[in-house]
Amino acid sequence: MQRWQALALAGVAVGTALVPATAGAPPTMAAPPPCSEEPRENPITEFTSYDEMLVELDRIERVSAGRVAVEDVGASNKGRDVMLARVGTGPKVVFVTAEIHGNEKTGPDALLDILDYLGTSDSTTAQRIRDQLTVVAMPKINPDAGSLDRRGNDMTWQEVQSRFPQLATSPPPWNYITDQRQGDDYSHRPGFDVNRDYHPDLAYQPQPQDFPGSSDRPGWFITPETQTVRDVYTGLQAEFGAVDTYVDLHHQGACYTVPGTDRFVTMSLSGKFVADPDTPEGAAFAEFADSYRPEYSKQLNVAAYNALQDAAERNPDFGDITLYPQDINLPGTGLGAFQLNGSGAVLFEVRGQTQTLGEQHREMLTRTVYIGLDGILSSIASGEVTQLDPAAYDQIPPTDRGQRTLQGTTDIED
Repeated sequence: MQRWQALALAGVAVGTALVPATAGAPPTMAAPPPCSEEPRENPITEFTSYDEMLVELDRIERVSAGRVAVEDVGASNKGRDVMLARVGTGPKVVFVTAEIHGNEKTGPDALLDILDYLGTSDSTTAQRIRDQLTVVAMPKINPDAGSLDRRGNDMTWQEVQSRFPQLATSPPPWNYITDQRQGDDYSHRPGFDVNRDYHPDLAYQPQPQDFPGSSDRPGWFITPETQTVRDVYTGLQAEFGAVDTYVDLHHQGACYTVPGTDRFVTMSLSGKFVADPDTPEGAAFAEFADSYRPEYSKQLNVAAYNALQDAAERNPDFGDITLYPQDINLPGTGLGAFQLNGSGAVLFEVRGQTQTLGEQHREMLTRTVYIGLDGILSSIASGEVTQLDPAAYDQIPPTDRGQRTLQGTTDIED
C-alpha cells in the first residue's frame, strides 16, 4: 500500500493544510500559495547548457571505462549535433529522450546523472541494469530550442518546402509557430512544435493532402529533430527486434495541485497517448492493434510512481505525483507513435517551464525525474515490472488543474 493510500484510509488528506475552524464547524483547507503561469524571464544558468552537455557526456564516456558509448546521430536544423549515449549490454532496450521542448530542462540533467551512475557504479543494482538492459539516452533532442530557451525549434516553413518539393503549394502545418508563445516572439524566428511531428508509420513521407493537419492526427517527420529520433528508434528495432520501453521527459504547468490538497504537483505520469487501436475510437490505427501494449505501459508508470512514493519518506515533495489527463489522442507525438509500434511508453511531466519557475526547485525536480527513471530501469531489469498490477495505474490521483492556468494544455505542455 502506498503512502497516500494508507493516509487516505486513515482519514488523513495527504498534503493538506487545515485552517482553524470556528467551534462546531468542520475544518477547511487552506488555499494553495500564490502561483502564476504568466511568462517572465527567469535565470536558467544552473541548468546544463548544450555546450556543457557535450563536455559532460565526454567526461562520462571517459570515466565509465568503456561502459558508456557516446555518438552524434544527427543534426538539428541549425547544425548542432544531436547526441546519443548508450550503456548496458542487455537484450531489452529502454529508450529515453529529453528536451524536445527547449524550455523543459530537468530531463537532460537527470539523464546525465543516470548515465554517470550506470557508467561508474559497481552496485548490484547498476550491474543488474547493465546486464539486463541496453539504455539509450538522448538528453537534448531539440538543441536549437534549448539554446533559445523556447518551446519550438528554429526552422521556417520555406526550409521545409525546399527539402520536400511536394509541399511547394501546401499550407504550413498547424504546429508552425509564428506568433507569441509562452512569452517568446517567433515572428522573426519561426519554428515548429517538434513534439507534433511524429507519425506511427515510421516510413511515412510527407504528403500534401495531410497538411495543415491537427493535434489529433499524425505528424509528418518534416523536422530533422524528429527524423533523427525516428532513425534511432528504427535502428534499435532492427538491432534488437523491438524497443521494450520509451520514456519522454517533459514539463507542464506550474500551478496544478494534488486533488484534495494545497500541494503543488511535482510531476505527472501517463501511459496513454492514443485511442486503443482495437476499439472504434482508435480504428484509424487498427493495423497497430497487435503491437499496442497499454497494460505494460501502465505497469511501467506504476514502477515510477512506487519509487517516488518510497522516496517521499525522505522528502514529501517526491510523493506529490499525479496522473496526467487521460482524454488525449496525440498520434503525432513520439510517445503515441512509438507506443503504437509496440513500446511500453511513459510520459514524465515535471512542474513548470523555465518561463514560469526558472531554476526554482531545480535540484528537487531533477531528482524527481532521476528517481522515477531509476524505478523504471530497476523494475524492468529485475523482472518486477511484470508483477505489478496495471489497475494500480488507475488509482494514481488525477491532476487538479483548477482554473489557474492561462493557456490550454496544447499550448504549455505535451
